[in-house]
Amino acid sequence: MQERYGEQDPHLRPPDIEGITDRIIRTDGVTADRLGLRLCDDLPFDAWHSVGHRIIDVSESSAWWIGDWIIFGQQCYRTRYRDAIAGTQLDYQTLRNYAWVARKFDIARRRAELTFQHHMEVAALPPVEQDHWLDFAIKFGWSRNELRKQIKAAGESPEGAESQPDPEAYQLRLVLSQDRIRRWRAAARRQNLDLADWIANAVDKAAS
Repeated sequence: MQERYGEQDPHLRPPDIEGITDRIIRTDGVTADRLGLRLCDDLPFDAWHSVGHRIIDVSESSAWWIGDWIIFGQQCYRTRYRDAIAGTQLDYQTLRNYAWVARKFDIARRRAELTFQHHMEVAALPPVEQDHWLDFAIKFGWSRNELRKQIKAAGESPEGAESQPDPEAYQLRLVLSQDRIRRWRAAARRQNLDLADWIANAVDKAAS
């Protein structure tokens, strides 16, 4: 059975931001909420430095958390998870991208030494190539941009790379009549899907 993401959160609630910041900062003279960080004037340099690094760690982790949260919702609450994510402040394409990358890397394969963006750069490649490039990024200390540059400098896509673009990583613009859009949307609603997912499913079915 496929591992369920986020099973510790059966109510599908996003992380408690204030609770997370309280647990991670834990520094006298520092408070945080959704709107800002407050630091006392005499905060020592070492404390300031430590708080910054912990905040950056949380920022990097949040993309993985969101991706795993969405995957769990898709698996367990198929007809309801869209209402849950509609209440977030991120656009739907951004959320899809987070979930796409999270699907490509189970937790055991994610590299703590690298950012979520490093993983996104190689997500469309086969797992062996993903590991190859991520290992190099760690070994040589490459930034996300340097990793992209090195992959491009390698010439054509590494052997075994996906020949078709992933539907979650690319945008396709269609010019459609209003009548066709209405009919397609009605069909998508009957299957509890949004229009983009319904189109992708229909094309996948036709291709197979």
